[in-house]
Amino acid sequence: MQTSKKFTVGLIQMAASTDTNENLQRAVSFVEQAARDGAEVICLPELFRSEYFCQREDAQLFDLAEPIPGPSTDALSKIARAKKVVILASLFERRAAGLYHNTVAIIDSTGKIAGLYRKMHIPDDPAYYEKFYFTPGDLGFRAFDTEAGRIGALICWDQWYPEGARLTALRGASVLFYPTAIGWHPYEKGSHGPSQRDAWQTIQRSHAIANGVYVAAVNRVGHEKPTEGAGIEFWGTSFLCDPFGVVTAQAATDSEEVLLGEIDPSRIEEVRRNWPFLRDRRIDAYTGIDRRFLDE
Repeated sequence: MQTSKKFTVGLIQMAASTDTNENLQRAVSFVEQAARDGAEVICLPELFRSEYFCQREDAQLFDLAEPIPGPSTDALSKIARAKKVVILASLFERRAAGLYHNTVAIIDSTGKIAGLYRKMHIPDDPAYYEKFYFTPGDLGFRAFDTEAGRIGALICWDQWYPEGARLTALRGASVLFYPTAIGWHPYEKGSHGPSQRDAWQTIQRSHAIANGVYVAAVNRVGHEKPTEGAGIEFWGTSFLCDPFGVVTAQAATDSEEVLLGEIDPSRIEEVRRNWPFLRDRRIDAYTGIDRRFLDE
């Protein structure tokens, strides 16, 4: 379903508490606010139903997972149908006993689940122990037709990989959504904070430029501290950039916010006509891109 009409996106930058039901209700309220403000496609941050539990390895935390369809998609589907909006909901998916994914459910304006994207790149870093919890995605990089337009979804660590952005854009997505949970280790903020956040924004702006698409990064905020360790100070700064890499909307670093921005397909056409990167790709010369490393 290609479309030439403009549409408005709503990026929900929110904090999370230890109460999963409260987080869901607050997410619903934010979605309602975004819809009132004119958003037609609304994206929630990564794993919004709970605090970022991957800061430690604890098998009891698998209890946070839920099936899709399940409680979260049921609640959000009602709002999507009532408000005639598309919702991207990042969830801890329980696919089967012992099989879990970090998944975005794309809920169309009819309230139906239009598709799923399962996080492909799974990190394993201090306080980001995701390999303990998540099976790597097996659905590939996808784009989804919605009433507003054709959109793509990736998740957080996927942000650093140009291959995922490229393949999603090649499937016709006009905007790449990246629900995210990223922040500073408090002891690193003073020495590395500005450069870390700048690199995070720069790599995503580069995806927009290289592919001639919009990119929307949707982060959480707040300092979440588990029982041990210093925790993570999530840096917010949710943003939307256009196909030229220009940041058209950006949220604060330390507060909840419903950020609105416009997706204009004519802007994609304009940029791609002047910077025809897709035209000039040497698809005959990229042998090896599917290998881990080229040993010669």
